[in-house]
Amino acid sequence: MKRIIYKLIFFKIMGWSIKGTMDPEIKKSIIIVVPHTSWHDFYIGLFASGIINLEMNYVAKKELFKFPFGAYFRWMGGAPLNRNSRQNTVEAIAEIFKNREIFRLAIAPEGTRKKVSEWKTGFYYIALKAEVPIIPVAFDYAKKEVVLHNAYYPIGDIQKDFAELKSNFKGVVGRIPENGFDG
Repeated sequence: MKRIIYKLIFFKIMGWSIKGTMDPEIKKSIIIVVPHTSWHDFYIGLFASGIINLEMNYVAKKELFKFPFGAYFRWMGGAPLNRNSRQNTVEAIAEIFKNREIFRLAIAPEGTRKKVSEWKTGFYYIALKAEVPIIPVAFDYAKKEVVLHNAYYPIGDIQKDFAELKSNFKGVVGRIPENGFDG
């Protein structure tokens, strides 16, 4: 029922579309969503995820997972991250991948909604450490499209890998175009 409502709102009322598919056999991956220019990206992602109907996840500081909201954040795909531990973030998130049967981590490589000239590298090193593919997803507000690209398996050469990943986002326009990534 939820999926039907999401489709009605997303496709009919909002006028968006989803191009491409996600392979349900890929149970662990990093999903990079570009560009990330607005808080509106959250509900676009929520609708798209509900329509695609595959479990998708995010990480957030562990303090958010306490009563009374902890159960809700877990239900929404959240995984608590202990940012105070001695373990670095890449190692901690790679450990989450190791301990889960399904974990598709959605992340914005810009790391902010503001204009940036370079992506953060954490998602890349997590993918390498966890040995999972990276799935590029574009939120194109100009065309009202969520574009799902094929899974990319990083080779360990960050320059080549980033060039290949960034090629998926040429011409994509964010909600706030001047904050969009054009690297």
